[in-house]
Amino acid sequence: MDERKPAGVPGAKQAGEAASRWAWVERTVWTERMLEALERGVKGGKWFSLIDKVSRRTTLEAAWKQVRANKGSAGTDHQGIGEFEVRKDEELGRLEEELSQGRYKPRPIRRVYIDKPGSREKRPLGIPCVRDRVVQSALRLVIEPIFEARFAENSYGFRPRRGCKDALRRVDQAIKEGYRYVVDADIRAYFDNIDHERLMADVRESIADGRVLALIEAFLKQDVLEAMKAWTPESGTPQGAVISPLLANLYLNGLDHAMAKAGYLMIRYADDFVVLCRSRKEAEQALELVGHQVDQRGLSLHPEKTHVVDLEEAGAGFDFLGYHFTRTKHWPRKKSLKKLKDAIRQKTRRTNGASLQRIITDVNRSLRGWMEYFKHSPRWTFPRLDSWVRRRLRSILRKRSGRKGISRGRDHNRWPNVFFERHGLYSLVAAHRAMLQSSEG
Repeated sequence: MDERKPAGVPGAKQAGEAASRWAWVERTVWTERMLEALERGVKGGKWFSLIDKVSRRTTLEAAWKQVRANKGSAGTDHQGIGEFEVRKDEELGRLEEELSQGRYKPRPIRRVYIDKPGSREKRPLGIPCVRDRVVQSALRLVIEPIFEARFAENSYGFRPRRGCKDALRRVDQAIKEGYRYVVDADIRAYFDNIDHERLMADVRESIADGRVLALIEAFLKQDVLEAMKAWTPESGTPQGAVISPLLANLYLNGLDHAMAKAGYLMIRYADDFVVLCRSRKEAEQALELVGHQVDQRGLSLHPEKTHVVDLEEAGAGFDFLGYHFTRTKHWPRKKSLKKLKDAIRQKTRRTNGASLQRIITDVNRSLRGWMEYFKHSPRWTFPRLDSWVRRRLRSILRKRSGRKGISRGRDHNRWPNVFFERHGLYSLVAAHRAMLQSSEG
């Protein structure tokens, strides 16, 4: 097999469809013959001889480009993206040698805590060293297509050419098709409770290269450095590691297929999923099967956050990927609104010494990003938010003019809406109106 030849399945219609389906793969890794094998299946269903593809210099170069584009902080070795880039050839050469000779060992992960949107809780985040992010990216370039060939149709999280909006559209479509009962489930602390032995058993179903298996296991058991103390995790995949989303998807792949085989419509995005049903009996049976499947994987459903929703009941609804769904509409859930407001509050403190123009530019970034995701919400979603943002800005101007307290009284006359429009403040109402006019045209 000439593995130096770039992939590009030729000619025939079937081959052309395969080429389109796998167009996202790294072509310096996945050759034409490898893609053909991926389509028809390999002997015994397992892939051998993969470590040479991970350690290959062209794979490491492609992986480095991804790591550099994603930026990120330094790990426990204090080497940032810039420092690595200065010595890139030397660093990649060392990684190539260590991987090919079986001497590579990942360094400890730096544990930090970030705010959890809409909650006072903190979310743990693991930051691997740059060199380890390069190796994990190279590993993902090699093994991701192997698992992608096995993943279920209704799994959308952290997968090529799929995303939140695809999952949301499918849920919306199902409700319009008459699915009235929803199993709204929540797996307790999913990423922290993934069983390493079960996960490696799932990996071994497709991969038989001992050194690749050892590499994956090394990343699962990578030491964590927190408050100057190192410890080794016995379960879970570190949130923040490049390889974690792929492995986390693989761990729930059996659940996806079990639900589909039983005839249930389950829509999953990472550990967030719903099962849409046509009757309460079907929903209760689906919930029972979900509980059984989750339990088999050493996981548990959160009892207070898992329930069956009847969309025909007055006021009934469920949250999924930032939206709140009812039988006829969907809009941003309360936590999504709170997350936006918290971000705007940070940028519009009355003590902010930046110019008004600079503050507005900063605020616009948050508003545009939020609007891009929630633009399909009902019309009434946006006016209140626009008004609230302007009030925050008027409070800044009020303080600068020597007045105390938040915006009130005649401030609306002093700084009318058109004043902020002239200063380029992004309007959610105007953006939504423009979107509707564009779609009508």
